[in-house]
Amino acid sequence: MKNYLKWIGGGLGWAVGGPIGAILGFALGSMIDNTKVITGEDAHAARNRGRYRTTSNDFMVSLLVLSAAVMKADGKVMKSELNYVNAFFVRQFGKRIADEQMILLRGILKQELQLRAVCEQIRSNMDHAMRLQLIHYIFGLANADGSLHGDEVSVIKTISRYLGISDKDYDSIRAMFGDDTESAYKILEITPDASESEIKKAYRKMAVKYHPDKLNGLGEEFKEAAEEKFVKVQNAYEVIKKDRNIK
Repeated sequence: MKNYLKWIGGGLGWAVGGPIGAILGFALGSMIDNTKVITGEDAHAARNRGRYRTTSNDFMVSLLVLSAAVMKADGKVMKSELNYVNAFFVRQFGKRIADEQMILLRGILKQELQLRAVCEQIRSNMDHAMRLQLIHYIFGLANADGSLHGDEVSVIKTISRYLGISDKDYDSIRAMFGDDTESAYKILEITPDASESEIKKAYRKMAVKYHPDKLNGLGEEFKEAAEEKFVKVQNAYEVIKKDRNIK
């Protein structure tokens, strides 16, 4: 565990300060020993000087905190949700790191989370493509038991708003967990009365927006996870082409 704390603490950039840093400090005690806590004002100035960028560890802990918020939404933490998070980390990083992340998640779950403050910190430091990836992941988490429940959807909607995600982007990602023609149109952010040229234009636009290369800065592990959204866009386009008999 000691090596793990050194590994994740050393890999944190902007997440070492602010509300996320406080959550991590509480969850794992001395994880951020001897590290200066960066205030919001200091962090803003540092970003303007180009000192900070989002690291894979910043993204990882942001994902864990938002996951905890969704898991706590209905007042109970489901085994299917814990399994979903664990499976994601096993798939991306292997069992050892997954086990360590689950320890961190359980520490986060014990806390009352200042969701707005957390999301504002993420929004200030993370680009749009990465924030979209976070929303996609937590929708997958909420759907781990095979259905999206009202309390969880409400929390995700709140998170999305705090993160500066537009309603169209939110609806597009939510539709990725449907399997009908209506969902396909929502994924491409168009309506069923769109013309053939509008459909093709929308597909090209969404393919660029959700291309895995948008997450290059996070490394291959998270880039691979981003491919799921890209595939959903491609599948939606194929469904619409079949429905409209477009060649």
